Amino acid sequence: MTAVLAQQALSARAVSARLGAIQVLHGLDLAIEAGRWTSIVGPNGAGKSTLLKVLAGLLAHEGVVHLQGQPLAAWPARQRAQQMAWLGQNELAGDDLTVWDVALLGRLPHQPWLGRPSARDLAAVEDALRATQAWDWRERTLGQLSGGERQRVLLARALSVQASVLLMDEPLANLDPPHQADWLQIVRSLVARGTTVVSVLHEISMALHADTVVVMAQGRIAHQGPCAHPDSHRALEQVFDDRIAIHAVAGQWVALARED
Repeated sequence: MTAVLAQQALSARAVSARLGAIQVLHGLDLAIEAGRWTSIVGPNGAGKSTLLKVLAGLLAHEGVVHLQGQPLAAWPARQRAQQMAWLGQNELAGDDLTVWDVALLGRLPHQPWLGRPSARDLAAVEDALRATQAWDWRERTLGQLSGGERQRVLLARALSVQASVLLMDEPLANLDPPHQADWLQIVRSLVARGTTVVSVLHEISMALHADTVVVMAQGRIAHQGPCAHPDSHRALEQVFDDRIAIHAVAGQWVALARED
């Protein structure tokens, strides 16, 4: 069992979770392969974001989550923060903070208490800001930026952690199509270096660029499989009540509205 878990970046067993009085996740099992990109998709209310928060250790739950073969609860907080980075929906950050300072927050797990940033910290922040094309704004405050620009800075903060696992909940929010394409290139680069990426996406066509798709419905996993497999396409069509159809267009899988 330990050897199998070690090949998985994240796994969940018999996981259930509630939001208030409402049970959102219902005893699901999940395995996320290390060094791959997994997209979680499904209709509104399927439990996608709740599952991602459980995997990140941000939400109380029943069952067990493993990170790199060890129970998530057994990881010291500092080490877990070094190994797993998080980008959530509609994250708040102080409007008076500079872009540089926001990205530098991602290096906190690597710094000693009250210690000064190291040369490695500074290099990681610069790399992250350049990757998200936010370097030129590094001295501007977050309050001076548009929604899409803020999202790129928050992505830079997550990238600057240089974690082995990156979890992102709706990372394409407020990004225009060219910057969505840039995000895709960033993800591919991360995976090529061995990073595990898990993303919740509403953009089905973008999600189909991943290695694996997890299809959710009503707090359960309806399907998990390769994005290119016909069974994955059919599962996606079914959870959206056959209102979409998956097609091959210009060598890519895309989701199109099904014609009546």
